Amino acid sequence: MVHAQVGFVERLVHFWSNHFCVSAAKGGFVRACAGSFEREAIRPHVLGRFADMLKAVESHPAMLFYLDNAQSFGPHSPAGQRGRRGLNENLAREILELHTLGVNGGYTQADVTSLARIITGWTFAGREGRIGEPGTFVFFQLAHEPGDHTMLGKAYPAGGMDQGEAALTDLARHPSTAGHIATKLARHFVADEPPSGLVDRLSRIFRESDGDLRAMANALIDADESWSAPLSKMRTPEEFVLASIRAIDRMPEDPGGVLGPLYTMGMPLWQPPGPNGWPDTAAVWASPEGMKLRLDVAAAIAGRVKELINPTELLDTIAGEAASTETRQAVARAESRQQGLALLLMSPEFQRR
Repeated sequence: MVHAQVGFVERLVHFWSNHFCVSAAKGGFVRACAGSFEREAIRPHVLGRFADMLKAVESHPAMLFYLDNAQSFGPHSPAGQRGRRGLNENLAREILELHTLGVNGGYTQADVTSLARIITGWTFAGREGRIGEPGTFVFFQLAHEPGDHTMLGKAYPAGGMDQGEAALTDLARHPSTAGHIATKLARHFVADEPPSGLVDRLSRIFRESDGDLRAMANALIDADESWSAPLSKMRTPEEFVLASIRAIDRMPEDPGGVLGPLYTMGMPLWQPPGPNGWPDTAAVWASPEGMKLRLDVAAAIAGRVKELINPTELLDTIAGEAASTETRQAVARAESRQQGLALLLMSPEFQRR
């Protein structure tokens, strides 16, 4: 992330990793593969098709473990009847509520149950490797609920993994999914209360391009709202730490120099509080306590810089004409260069996205 050549694409990785999040706090397996989840299921698709990312995410062992689909057995499947294990709806519910349609996307509890049945058998091989290479995705036919299933008014004929793939394809193309994704993208990049016109355009592009995420990214760049809206968005703690390291061009030798500040500011790496990810509104991160913690982190980062950086020159480099008179004066009047650097890192120009 620190060495990314295209910052905008890295922001897209940040957005989609939060949209399709897993948490290392779930246990050892997710803790071991949270990084591979982002590398394998998210990064290859941020400028591709939403349907491809959706399939990669929902079939990744990290997601299957995090939302318990590996423990989901069709009640009438051979494995379900033999082992007396039942249906687990966690992944199906979050696919509909968070990953595709959205809370008000028009689905019912019956749709959740149907999707849960459709994706039974989507699991991964354990360390003993009885059903496949350990840690890899496996479609376990013996756990799949047999028969036809109906979701959102459409019947999906009995089958194997193709039944779940067909359901995900339809969810990726659903109008509610287009609106949900468009709203979240506009909220992330433009404003907590995104302009309705921009949301409508992004939603239309999503529908007309069959979920082409590159087309949506280009539309965000071209949108007047992206450049005319007030700078009201707040960098998350992760974005703040990464931006600070990029600004001073000093990567900590000890991983604790990155992981520690993230933990201090309440955003430990790959450990969101729930399946809905980290909040994406300024009010959550701009609390008085949160700003105090950021000040402590900014002071610590400035204190670790051995070769003194000229904060006034750095301000010109990273903010240019956008730097306010107040910020320029505060940095210039600092008692030391390290204090000036800390003030720069805490300035509105640096804290805003």
